[in-house]
Amino acid sequence: MAGLLPFPDIGEVAFSLGPLEFRYYGLAYAVGLLLGWYYVRQLVSNTRLWGGNSGITAEDVDDFLIWATLAVVLGGRIGYVLFYQPSFYLQNPEQIFYLNKGGMAFHGAAIAVTLVAIWFARRRGLPILSLTDVVTASVPIGLFFGRLANFVNGELWGRVTDVPWAMIFPGADDQPRHPSQLYEAALEGLLLFIILRLATHYFMKLQNPGFVTGLFLAGYGIARSVVEHFFRQPDLAHPVSVNTPLTPGLLYSIPMIALGLYLIWRSQRKAV
Repeated sequence: MAGLLPFPDIGEVAFSLGPLEFRYYGLAYAVGLLLGWYYVRQLVSNTRLWGGNSGITAEDVDDFLIWATLAVVLGGRIGYVLFYQPSFYLQNPEQIFYLNKGGMAFHGAAIAVTLVAIWFARRRGLPILSLTDVVTASVPIGLFFGRLANFVNGELWGRVTDVPWAMIFPGADDQPRHPSQLYEAALEGLLLFIILRLATHYFMKLQNPGFVTGLFLAGYGIARSVVEHFFRQPDLAHPVSVNTPLTPGLLYSIPMIALGLYLIWRSQRKAV
């Protein structure tokens, strides 16, 4: 137990206004969406990054935010129900609507936002891959705050370890564990944002439609796979975790990596 760090158990509620409770998880989603919206607006208006006009207006971004918010919430929840706990929710269907009890899946949200982006781009006559490029460039912002909220909530903890920064999470057991939520915040959030920022602002990859989208998909899939395989406690309630060495997050990330690499290859091939 030497060097064990205390878990900052500050509770799930950030503040209250009368009967209304504002939880860190909900605030993380709100902050991530608003900062992401602001960042996308900056990207589409920066003609230097595109070598001209992006073909996407600030008004398009404003309108897309509404649809993206719905997609994130509904897709994230439906994805969690279908991908992680289908048996439980089949037996307790009323629990599907209890969002205050948590349970959101990134892969579900990603699929929903992608479908909405394709629909929105076609409806507005926008370049689909350019829209997904600027959207995915902003996603690590939300991932960063979301993983910090996971940490504050004491959920999605890591495997048992003896590293000096191990913590005992109140919802787990009395064994020291990796703060894997912070690892994911650093990899899926901070590091991935920096990589995408270099792609958009230094290598000018917004001029190769699909490259940034592919880089995000591959980068997220790799980052998630590393943490899932080495540090994060597997979800043993899920049949994938029980019968194979693949955790659900790892299994669902493999297609993302493959699709990401394909989009990178495709964008570079068209640029030649």
